[in-house]
Amino acid sequence: MVAASLEPAAANKDVDALTALRKGLSDPDGVLTSWDPRLATDPCEWFHVTCDGANRVTRLDLAKHRLSGSLAPELGQLNQLQYMEIFGNNIQGQIPSELGGLTNLVSLDLQDNSISGPIPATLGNIKSLKFLRVSNNRLTGPIPRELAGLPNLRVADFSNNNLCGAIPATGALKSIPPSR
Repeated sequence: MVAASLEPAAANKDVDALTALRKGLSDPDGVLTSWDPRLATDPCEWFHVTCDGANRVTRLDLAKHRLSGSLAPELGQLNQLQYMEIFGNNIQGQIPSELGGLTNLVSLDLQDNSISGPIPATLGNIKSLKFLRVSNNRLTGPIPRELAGLPNLRVADFSNNNLCGAIPATGALKSIPPSR
């Protein structure tokens, strides 16, 4: 009975996180029109959102929708999120360090945007991460050595950014090819 009382609060955090993302984005094609808690309070009914059986957000599919603006730090509240696919837009600003709290995340795909600033070292906390794609952005600074400790990382693409320094030559990153 206690678990049932926690689910609405958790779902509300998901709504808050997605609403914060929507407020930070320009959506010229109206793909986020359904993301309005006044019309549908269940984010599982929103387009481009997938949920699990407990109505928790597990996937965001926002690729190639001409979205611009920045990623909201509140995305770090989506603690059941497994796939964040926001590639091929015009997202700007930095990758929020709060994304490092997404402990169930399997795929973070932010390639082909205009994201700038450093890659947050907190992404090294996402032990479930298998796919990290941040190529074709404007990222700067070194690749955090914390990423080398990701035990499940299979694909990492940092190419076509303004990164500097050596790729950490240990752990998960030791077999990453040099940038193109």
